Amino acid sequence: MNCYKCGCSLSEKEFCTSCGADVARYKQVLGLSNAYYNEGLDKARIRDLTGAMSCLQLSLKLNKRNTNARNLLGLIYFEIGETVAALTEWVISKNYQPEKNLADDYIAKVQSNQAVLNKMDSAVHKYNQSLGYCGQGIYDMPAIQLRKIIQLNPKLLQARLLLSLLYIHSEKWEQAKEQLEICKSVDIGNITTNRFLQEVDEALGFENSKNAGKKQKETAVYMTSGNDTIIQPVNHKEMAGLHVFLNVFVGLLIGLIIGWFVLAPLRMNMENNSVAEELEGVREQLNTKITEAEDLKQRVEKLTADNEVMSEQLESYEGNSGVNEVYRNLLLALVEYNKGEGMDKMLIAGYLDAIDLEYVQNEASEEYLALYNMIKEKVGEYVASTYYESGNEALRNFDYATAITDLTKAVYYDPKNDSALYALANAYRENKDYENAKLIYEKVIELFPDSEKATKAQAYIAEMETT
Repeated sequence: MNCYKCGCSLSEKEFCTSCGADVARYKQVLGLSNAYYNEGLDKARIRDLTGAMSCLQLSLKLNKRNTNARNLLGLIYFEIGETVAALTEWVISKNYQPEKNLADDYIAKVQSNQAVLNKMDSAVHKYNQSLGYCGQGIYDMPAIQLRKIIQLNPKLLQARLLLSLLYIHSEKWEQAKEQLEICKSVDIGNITTNRFLQEVDEALGFENSKNAGKKQKETAVYMTSGNDTIIQPVNHKEMAGLHVFLNVFVGLLIGLIIGWFVLAPLRMNMENNSVAEELEGVREQLNTKITEAEDLKQRVEKLTADNEVMSEQLESYEGNSGVNEVYRNLLLALVEYNKGEGMDKMLIAGYLDAIDLEYVQNEASEEYLALYNMIKEKVGEYVASTYYESGNEALRNFDYATAITDLTKAVYYDPKNDSALYALANAYRENKDYENAKLIYEKVIELFPDSEKATKAQAYIAEMETT
């Protein structure tokens, strides 16, 4: 354990023997962080992954540099199929402890098999699509897609939970239970899994009791005689005598003779009436068929319209937008960054440029933002210099639109680059956009007040105000 102020090793005393800083509370915080890590490790060993994640997150809140806790949290994320979250934790861990860090091995193993990584990426993409369909009330297509997702990434716990929820919705209790049992074998502490399992077990118990009652009713007939109840099997057959058979046969024969000779006129009337009734029935059936045909036509028109809407939705989900795309671009930037000296910094910048800035500024999680800023900072100076050169060249060639675009990127990647900021203001001024030019010149004066560029910026502002 090292002093937070001077970095020297701490002794058992409550102050640093090197710089004299009070480290009593500091030791308590680190000790509590390690205690939460140990508790998380114990829960992970018995596969209570949800409980382990809660402990490890508390550990990291107390000490964000606890690389053991961060590495274990990454392993848990990887175990439940969330590869991007796992890589994020390992990269942050590697940033805090560059040497002798198990995170190096974890990252190398994940990146060594590009095919598996692509499958995991595809699984997350399809899972987001399925989630979107469910939100719109479409359930058949997500169920098919989720089964494919599980084949691509069997560890993706959220996909199995969503599939089990769809099975519950369609009352396929056995299939839902099968998926939930797999989820429970991965994480016994998952609250959602346990809640779904309780619902499924209750439903299965009700179905079994209902079927048992039905079976009992079918296999027996209950009769009451006084205070006694007589149970007689349904398939019980009483053996009849020969005389009973003969009596029935004679009765049928007499009935046929009477019907043929005595009731012939009545029979003819009935036949005529029957024909009329049949004609009326055919007429009614024809009208029914016509009505059904109209209904089918309307259904076909509705299904055609729904298909067009779903096709548009599918295209929108398969496009380069959505939460999955911002994770995908960051993951690609991370893969390229981890190549070390062989990385292509401009390719990394291309991936970062493709990420929606509104998501980064307003919606991104703390971990996502930390990873994004770390990569941006590492490549920022080189990328800013490259964009500055191309933007300055465009400015000399009077291509102001390209100049503004490239110089804006240069300033974004390296806000301390006074040359890029000053050149951007010049590009706006040359493009007759005096409002933006003035804003940028004022920023030059604010950030670099004692520089020659600040003096020139003041002169240009005065010149623009007189025009």
